[in-house]
Parts: sequence; C-alpha cells; structure tokens
Amino acid sequence: MGVPAVARVRRGLALVATALLLVVGSPTAAAAPDAATALTAPDTAAKAWLVADLGAGSILAGKDTNGRYAPASTIKALLAMTVLDNLNPNVAVRATAAHTKVECSCVGLVPGAVYTARQLLDGLLMVSGNDAANLLGDMLGGYRSAITRMTAKAQSLGATSTQAMSPSGLDGPGFETITTAHDLALIYRAAIQYPIIAQIFGQRTAAFPDGRGGAKTLTAQNKLLDRYPGDIAGKTGYTDLAGHTFVTVAQRNGRTLAAVLLKSSGDLWDQATGLLDWGFAQGH
Repeated sequence: MGVPAVARVRRGLALVATALLLVVGSPTAAAAPDAATALTAPDTAAKAWLVADLGAGSILAGKDTNGRYAPASTIKALLAMTVLDNLNPNVAVRATAAHTKVECSCVGLVPGAVYTARQLLDGLLMVSGNDAANLLGDMLGGYRSAITRMTAKAQSLGATSTQAMSPSGLDGPGFETITTAHDLALIYRAAIQYPIIAQIFGQRTAAFPDGRGGAKTLTAQNKLLDRYPGDIAGKTGYTDLAGHTFVTVAQRNGRTLAAVLLKSSGDLWDQATGLLDWGFAQGH
C-alpha cells in the first residue's frame, strides 16, 4: 500500500477515534445484533465473529462479540503497537539462541545476527515470526515487562477484556492470552493508524537479513491482499487452544471495515470475504 493510501486511512479514522471508543467500546454496541440483522449476515464456522464499520464506530453484525477466546497470533498487532510506543524502530539488537527456541512459525533469526526493531516488525506481522516476537519482547524489558505493557496498551484502547500472556500469542496451561472479537476490532483500528504498521500490513514482500550478511525475501501470509480489492491489513493465527483466528481490514468508497474470526475452522479467507462483502453492501 502506498503512502497516500495510508495517509487517507489515518485521516479518516482519526476523525472518528472518539466515536469508536464510545460506540464500539460500549457494552450496548458490543452486544450481539438483533435477530433480523444477524440473519442477513453470512454464516461462518467461527465460535465468535464480527464485522465492524471502523469509521462509523459500529458493529454491523456478530456472534458472541464479548466472549473471551484465545487470539493466537492475531495479538501480534498489539505487540507491534507496544514496540513502537516504547522503542525507536531503528534500534538494533543481537539475537541469541534463546530467541530461536520457540514453536514456529518463525522468521528465521540467526543467533549472533543483528536486527533492527523495524526488521523484526516485518517478520512479526508478515510471516508471524514467534522468534521475532521473543526478541521484541526482550527489547521491551523481557517477557513479564512485555506482556504487562501489551495489556496496558489494550486497556488504553478500551480493549478491557484483553490480557496478554505471551508476546507472540502462543498459549498453554498457565499462560493463556485472552481477548474478544470486540477488543480485536479496537486493537486493529488503532494499529492501522501507526504508519509503520500500516505499511507493513500492506507489503506483499520485504527484504530481511539472512544472518550471513545478505538478505532473503519475506512474503506476506495475508492472501486477501491480492484476493480482496481494498484489503489493507490482515493477520492469521493458530494454536490448539485458539483454533484458527483471523482479523482483516478493508477499505472501499471511503469506508473501513474489519472482520474478526475467533475459534474458527475451514477457509478463513472465504469466511472473511463473505463478512466484508456483506458489510460493504449495507451502505453507510
């Protein structure tokens, strides 16, 4: 996505920041839509889902939008914002073997190699690098500091049901990250207002250090960048606890919609496309 498009998204959403927090963030708006509205929205395999108009600050349709679920890697957008709130993107750090000892997906950090925060954010958001999340967490002061800062960031956005328990979204007994479909809409609405995050989400490819003095090419995992005209951001996730998760944001005709899927299965791309198509068809 070019800079002018990013600027248009930021300008449009900045005008409605207060409205979003008041409307989407309120208990009334976060409740499930009425039966008539729900029946017209496409079905999904997700246990919880929503389609929200981020500009109008309203949930157009949804199911169990305040239900608490594990987000898996969709929570990485929250880590990215926390990093940019606290670190210069050009700050560099050396990876260690400890950062690579993590369940992958991984960007492929090499112990001893030096990476900037900006490069690590590419690996985090484009290919869901859990090793990049580990290193970014250490740059924030370590595991405990990182998840404390992430949870505080979520709270500041009105995402009050979100609690981060790992920088990456990996979970397990005793460290289950929890969020809601409603909270993820707020988190991604805020995330795309960060120019660096918006740029990364819009990238199809990016160069990344290969750890041997050269570079390799990262390819974005978000298939809707090419399949869905107007898609500007997207992040998938999966763990045994979370199931398949997905958040995506698209913009058409001056409107910005988000689709959120939690605890889903099957083809996430088709499910999200159906929600977005339905949402855009509702008009203003």
